[in-house]
Amino acid sequence: MSQEYTSAEMMTVTAARALENGMTCFVGIGLPSEAANLARLTHAPGVVLIYESGTLQTKPDVLPLSIGDGELCESALTTVSVPEMFRYWLQGGKVNVGFLGTAQIDRFANLNTTLIGDYQAPKVRLPGGGGAPEIATNAGEVFITLKHSKRAFVKDVDFVTTLGFGRDGKGRDGVPNIGKGPTRVITDLCVMKPDPETKELTVVSLHPGVSREDVTEATGWEIRFADELESTPLPAEHELRILRDLKNRTERQHAGE
Repeated sequence: MSQEYTSAEMMTVTAARALENGMTCFVGIGLPSEAANLARLTHAPGVVLIYESGTLQTKPDVLPLSIGDGELCESALTTVSVPEMFRYWLQGGKVNVGFLGTAQIDRFANLNTTLIGDYQAPKVRLPGGGGAPEIATNAGEVFITLKHSKRAFVKDVDFVTTLGFGRDGKGRDGVPNIGKGPTRVITDLCVMKPDPETKELTVVSLHPGVSREDVTEATGWEIRFADELESTPLPAEHELRILRDLKNRTERQHAGE
């Protein structure tokens, strides 16, 4: 590994590696889309990417601006209606993993994309849940990726838009026909997984050059670390080259070049 890389590239490559060839993945816009498409272009050419707009097995040449980007429909195997997407594909148990982003996440992996502050008088209104609440409860498991900061990683989210494990870590206990929920959170500093017993997020891997103190300072609760803390593998040269080519193509197309 001789190439330099950014923390954002480290996060995207690590998130992409979480997807396995042959998985069916419900993809969110933004960082999840970047990681999912990098996986498709590298080690997982058989991954089936599904977007909320109804595009099945889409293979975009550039990253979409939104779920309604024409690139998704043009490169998809087929496009179905949104009700069919949710009722048959997602609720029918045909999605292995949901890949989501968020504005806030708490220690039990609950996600907030609704508002910041008090519900009656919010400081900021966010876009809302979209399909994320249904994805998080119906997909086999959920991967979450976002940049690490105290602003994003809070002890308790201001509003539970999308269920992780509830306010007490027991939100999925005894609920039938529900997926595993979040199984990993990938940031630009580390990888987290829920504790098997408490479901509280625990750091299992630190990215190269990142210390425990870096993660602690960027987290809004007293973060825990695994007893056997691993080091995240470095990005490979071909992964960085393909990721950069993808982002450059995207920037050129969106600029109208």
